[in-house]
Amino acid sequence: MTYSAGTPQEITRRQMLRRIGLTALVAGPAAGFLSSCATSGGGGSAAAPSPSAAAPTSAANPFGVKADAPLEVVIFKGGLGDSYATDVHEPLYKKEFPNASVKHVATQQIAQTLQPRFASGDVPDFIANSGSDLMDNGALQSEGQLLDLTPLFDAPSVDDPSKKVRDTLVPGTVESGLIADKPYILNYVFTGYGLWYNAKLFQEKGWTPPKTFDEFKTLCATIKDAGLTPYAYAGKNASYYQYWMILITAAKIEGNQILIDIDNLADGAWTRDSVKQSAAAWAEIGKFMDKSYEGLIHTEVQTRQNNDKVALYPSGSWLENEQKANTPGSFEYAVSPTPSLTASDKMPFEAIRAAAGEPYIIPAKGKNTAGALEYARIMLSKEGAKGFTEKSGSLTVVVGAAEGLPLSPGLKSVADAQTAAGANIVTYSSFENWYKELETELRKQTNSLMFGRISADEFCANMQKKADSVKADSSIDKQNRTV
Repeated sequence: MTYSAGTPQEITRRQMLRRIGLTALVAGPAAGFLSSCATSGGGGSAAAPSPSAAAPTSAANPFGVKADAPLEVVIFKGGLGDSYATDVHEPLYKKEFPNASVKHVATQQIAQTLQPRFASGDVPDFIANSGSDLMDNGALQSEGQLLDLTPLFDAPSVDDPSKKVRDTLVPGTVESGLIADKPYILNYVFTGYGLWYNAKLFQEKGWTPPKTFDEFKTLCATIKDAGLTPYAYAGKNASYYQYWMILITAAKIEGNQILIDIDNLADGAWTRDSVKQSAAAWAEIGKFMDKSYEGLIHTEVQTRQNNDKVALYPSGSWLENEQKANTPGSFEYAVSPTPSLTASDKMPFEAIRAAAGEPYIIPAKGKNTAGALEYARIMLSKEGAKGFTEKSGSLTVVVGAAEGLPLSPGLKSVADAQTAAGANIVTYSSFENWYKELETELRKQTNSLMFGRISADEFCANMQKKADSVKADSSIDKQNRTV
């Protein structure tokens, strides 16, 4: 997959579908993608388990939900909050099944909260599996713990029963949740990633977001002289925010094939020139960071940015909503793409990472899998998706659901960035869901690189060693993607 600063030289089928889907998210000039916080297996059952707690099926009740069957929903309460569940999705479910009780559980410790329950067999019905403490989806699937969501995507849409749910979603959404060639994950939120800053502060200071890494280093020096921390991320729980930037830069240098090869555990992928060059460039930026930030969590760093103590911060488009309560009137969120490294980069500066994310799963052994499937179908209705955007400040993968909604400054900035990017979209990474062990090692190595303990060559060598270990481990089911 090679790109030039102009027209893409080669566009895969999925890239073309994604390009079409991106522009369909919102009608009019504010068309854009946006989104949320967050992150193999083979095996599992060959077919989708029959929904439990089921009643006879009908056009209005395609999964046969038992009218009074209780439903338990566990939501990761991070950047998206949980009011979208309590104020929108759960009431919509209750409207359809007034005799059913809905138990809501909100937590930032998904794995800590739920792993003991999976071990005991007492699992909830529906889970937002996200955040730094998410469960390993690949491992869950290989143990037969996840429900195949094919029936959900093949069910009639709430809004137009003549259409399947899958046909109402941004193209590529279903594929982004595949494990062992089946959709076990519902990626619900469409996310844009980049470097976030206070547009009002930058205008006041006469600063311009950098388009190259040379400009980045010069700007960092200027910002440091002004008494601010030029660049920061939270090393304690969100180093994945930073490794996203390293991977995005590698993809801009080489093209999306490097990210596909990393997902596929291709020999030598981590030691390719694009990854080394990206790691080295970001390590230079790391020299401008405050080392104490390695011990902070994301909200602590984000609040410091809101107080104009940090200039640039790597994140996704959930950030503005997550910080809503701590953002003063003098702060206006805006996003910039990651800088270009060389004039020969395969993708232009405007290229951004945009992907369906924020994984939701349904335990195969839940007491009310039929209800969980219906709950997900409601989420994927226009009413459910529009309400989510209003409550979370993020767009969903439901095409056209955000029509008529006003966009906040941050989300408008992301929409503008998407328009500028055009077809130059950095692809998603699947290893985060497929190989949790590899993802955990990447968090560790990213901190070591950015806080100056290892070189770019060591970073690449350490990651390649871990990838080789995962590849050689016969107990880990291997996955593959082609686009």
